[in-house]
Amino acid sequence: MFTPIQLLLNASRRNKRLISIFYDLFAVITSLYLAIALRLGSYTFSIGVEELCSLIVTVIVTIYCFAKLGMYRAVLRYMMLPAIGHIFLAVLLSAVGLALSGFFFHTFIPRSVPFIYAGLAILSLGGPRIFIRTIYYHYYKRQKPNVVIYGAGSTGRDLAYALIQGDEYHPIAIIDDDPTKTGQIMFGIKVHHPKEFDKIQSLYQPVKLLLAINSINKGRRLRLVEKLSNWPIEVQSVPSVEDIAAGRAEATEVKDLDVADLLGRAPVDPDKELLAKNITGKNVMVTGAGGSIGSELCRQIISQKPKSLILFELNEYNLYQIDHELSAMVSRLKIETKVIAALGSVQNENRLSNLMKSHSIETVYHAAAYKHVPIVEDNIIEGIRNNVFGTLACANAAIETGVKNFTLISTDKAVRPTNIMGASKRLAELVLQALADKQSGTTFTMVRFGNVLGSSGSVVPLFKKQIRCGGPVTVTHPDIIRYFMLIPEAAQLVIQAGALGHNGQVFVLDMGEPVKILDLAKRMIHLMGLKVHTENSAEEGDIEIKFTGLRPGEKLYEELLIGDNVEGTGHQKIMTASEEKLSWTEMEKLLDELDSCCHNFDADCIKRILFDAPTGYEPNHSQQR
Repeated sequence: MFTPIQLLLNASRRNKRLISIFYDLFAVITSLYLAIALRLGSYTFSIGVEELCSLIVTVIVTIYCFAKLGMYRAVLRYMMLPAIGHIFLAVLLSAVGLALSGFFFHTFIPRSVPFIYAGLAILSLGGPRIFIRTIYYHYYKRQKPNVVIYGAGSTGRDLAYALIQGDEYHPIAIIDDDPTKTGQIMFGIKVHHPKEFDKIQSLYQPVKLLLAINSINKGRRLRLVEKLSNWPIEVQSVPSVEDIAAGRAEATEVKDLDVADLLGRAPVDPDKELLAKNITGKNVMVTGAGGSIGSELCRQIISQKPKSLILFELNEYNLYQIDHELSAMVSRLKIETKVIAALGSVQNENRLSNLMKSHSIETVYHAAAYKHVPIVEDNIIEGIRNNVFGTLACANAAIETGVKNFTLISTDKAVRPTNIMGASKRLAELVLQALADKQSGTTFTMVRFGNVLGSSGSVVPLFKKQIRCGGPVTVTHPDIIRYFMLIPEAAQLVIQAGALGHNGQVFVLDMGEPVKILDLAKRMIHLMGLKVHTENSAEEGDIEIKFTGLRPGEKLYEELLIGDNVEGTGHQKIMTASEEKLSWTEMEKLLDELDSCCHNFDADCIKRILFDAPTGYEPNHSQQR
C-alpha cells in the first residue's frame, strides 16, 4: 500500500516540485468548481469568459503565494506546523484573490463562494501534504529503535525535533525532574517524571536513554549520572547547544558519557595569569609531545599564544598527528605561533642542546617517559635510560642553553615505588633536585599526580572495549583504588605549578578522592545498559568481572606524598612537598654507577642501586596501606 508514496518520496527534487505544482493547479480548479456547485446546488452551470479570467487569477495568486512561502522548497515528509500555517495563509490570499477578481471581472460568482472555496482548498491543498507526512512518519518510525530523552529544556527539545526528522532513533518519551513540565507535549512526545521510567521501559522497551542536560552545574550532573547508573538502560549524552550552534557537533550526535561523569570528578577553573606566565610570547619546548599528556600540554600551550612551540617526539606518527592538529589550531585561532616538529630521543643531549639553542627556548615541559608499569618492569635497562638519563640529558641541555624554566611531569608511582617505572621517575626527581642546588640559572620544578583519564592504557577505554565485546571486564584486585584526573585539567595544573615554582620544588596535585576500580567497572557496565554477572546472584547478568591478580610491581593503593611536610600554595589544587634529596656530588657518583650497570645490561645491579638510593624503592613492598 505504500508503493505510490515511496515512489513519490524517492523522486528527484525537480520532479517533486512539478508534481506539487500540477496537483495544486488541479486542487484549486476542483475546489472552485465544487464551491460553486455546492452554492448553486447543481453540478452543471454555465461558465463565461469572466469566470475563466477569475479562475486564472485565482490559480496564479495561489501558486505565487505557495512559491513565495516556500511550499515548493519544503520536503513533504518533514512538514510541521509552520508549513500548515503557510497553507492557511496561501489559501486565505487565494480566496481574497477570487473575491476581488470576481468583483473586477463582474463574474456570476455568489459572495459566499470564496468562503466555501477557502474551506475546500485547505482540505485539498493541505490534506495530501499532511497525509504524506503522516504516512512517512508512522511507516518509518517503526524502522527506528525507541529511545528516551532525559531533559525537557532547549537541548532536549532540539534533540527530539532532530530525531523525529532523522533516521537514527525514535523518541518515545521525555523525562524531566521539573514537576511543572510533567504532562507537557513537545512535538507529540509527552514529558514524564523520572518515577515513570519503569512504566515507559516496559511499554516501549527503549534501547537507550539520551542525556540532554547541559545547563546544570557539575555537581548536579554528577548526582544525576549516579542516579542513572542504577537504571537498567544504556545512557549516552548529546552535545551542548553551544557546540551545535558553533558547528562542532550535530544535534543527533550521541556519544558515551564523559569520563568525568563516570568518575564524579569536577575540575577547577585555572588561574589565567599562571597559565600565561611562562608561555605567552615565549619560546616553549615539550618533550614527548605526541603522548597523551604531552599532546594535551601542547594544546593548552598553543591557547596561551607562545612565540614558538617545539614539539620533540621519538614516534614519527605521533609527531605527525600532533603537528597536524596544532597547525590547524593555530590557523583556526588566527595566532602567529610558530609550530616546529622535531624528531629525536631525549637521550640525545646534543640534539636537545642544538634545538634549544637555535630556537632560544625559555620554557621546557619534560613529558617524555616510559610509563607503563609491566612493560618497564620487563625492560629495565631501557626504562632507566629513558626516564633517568633522558631527564638528565634534557636538564643538562637546558642549563647549557640558558632555559629559564624546566618542569618535569612526574607520577604518584614515584612515591614509595614498588616498580621500576616509579623508582625511575623518583630518581629523575632526585636528579633535578640535585641540579637545582648546583646552579640557579634554570628553575627546575617537578609535578606529581596520579592517573589521567583517557591516556594510553587508561582503564576507561579498556573497560568500554571489554564491555562491548561481551566481557569479561578484567580488574586486577577487588580492593584496588586509584586517583584519577582529566587530561586537560592535569595539563593546566602542570603549567600552573611550573609558574609557581622555586628551584627544586616538588609539587603535588590534589587528585580528589581515590576511585575503587571495581566500582568504576560496575558503573560503566550499568551505564551501558547491562548487568553484572555474578555466580552468587539469583538474576542472570550480562558481563562478568574477572579478577586477574596484581601485576608485577603494582600496588593496591597509590600515594602522592612520601612524608608529611606538605604546604599549600597560591592554588587550591596544588601543594608543595619537602622530601629527602641528594647533593650533586652524591648524585653524580650514583649516576656513574647506574650508567655502568646499564652498559653491562645488569638488571640486578640497577635494582640494588635503586634500593640503596633515597627513592623509597621496595620491590617486595606489602600491599597494605
